[in-house]
Amino acid sequence: MIHIKTFKKSIIAMLLAGGQGSRLGELTQNTAKPALPFGAKYRIIDFTLSNCVNSGIDTVGVLTQYQPLELNEYIGNGQPWDLDRYRGGVTILPPYQSGKGIEWYTGTANAIYKNINFINRYSPDNVMILSGDHIYRMDYSEMITRHKEQNADCTIAVIDVPLSEASRFGIMSVNESDEITEFAEKPKEPKSTLASMGVYVFRTEALLRYIVSDENDPESSKDFGKNIIPKMLSDGCKMIAYKFEGYWKDVGTPESFWSANMELLGEDPDFDLFSLDMPKILSRNEALPPQVIGKDSSIRNSVITEGCHIYGQVENSVIFSGATVSENACVRDSVILFNAFIGDGAIVTNAIVGSDSVIGKKAQIGRQAGIANELTVIGDRKIIKDNFTVTGTGGNGI
Repeated sequence: MIHIKTFKKSIIAMLLAGGQGSRLGELTQNTAKPALPFGAKYRIIDFTLSNCVNSGIDTVGVLTQYQPLELNEYIGNGQPWDLDRYRGGVTILPPYQSGKGIEWYTGTANAIYKNINFINRYSPDNVMILSGDHIYRMDYSEMITRHKEQNADCTIAVIDVPLSEASRFGIMSVNESDEITEFAEKPKEPKSTLASMGVYVFRTEALLRYIVSDENDPESSKDFGKNIIPKMLSDGCKMIAYKFEGYWKDVGTPESFWSANMELLGEDPDFDLFSLDMPKILSRNEALPPQVIGKDSSIRNSVITEGCHIYGQVENSVIFSGATVSENACVRDSVILFNAFIGDGAIVTNAIVGSDSVIGKKAQIGRQAGIANELTVIGDRKIIKDNFTVTGTGGNGI
């Protein structure tokens, strides 16, 4: 018999980071959504990993699947997030070959089921299930404390959303004690505006019991929102809603990704990413030289990170490291990703320009080229020729 050594933990986190993010189109053709750059120097997964560390969770399993190379390389041994630990730390959990062959994760619940051995290794009292593709800052310890005080089988973080958007989420109804009385996954006619954030705390025994049962159900979609949560509720499990009132955003489309970056700008931003009074968002960033700001450049209301070369005009934009804005070029209301090059005299407006892409001299990208208010998306490693015009591309990009 093989003995698996265990290290007892009060709580561990399982971070779901294997989704394709297909609605992001060209932006996730070559990388998983959690590895997508955000806020000039971060990756989306930085927020969930930082939340874990800032909340005292030191054991995190990261479940990867779609285009995992860049994400795996980025996380590495977890040192930037203080997760390079012998007993715990961060562990990458990709699909693996069993006696039945290589079995891909077929749903969120199935992904957790296939990593039961990882959970059992730490014998935790509770397990957090998290998504690696949301932008937010949250102290999970408050939610965990509430979960324990209520002796709940499952606690779900919820946020109040506009009724017009409620059909996009898992929606809950609660009683005066915040016990969940009803749950509907993406209902056409929502009865509430309390939306699931994809942040769960489960009592370990209940989690394992239900994912094993779900795995043995041939009719199940193997999904927490569609199967596990409704089944637990119908069985009378004690389920609590934890109401979160801070900033939280699902950047699942190019438009939402762009708007979330734009919300970092201004004197009173919707999401203050750079405040020294808030818990720090940690990331893996190589040592880069300072920004180079040319004598004839103009920068207004923008985020410019290390290693950029700005010689033209930048207004209301987010510029990632290594990017260059050449002389006479103008970038407005845009997100320019790692190492992108904006050529002399080019105009980029209301756009996302992917990493390592080149915008040629006097090219015109975005709404000034003919389509008002529609976002233009240029994917990674694209070359736009001199004097070329690209109008709004919608979600697919080029």
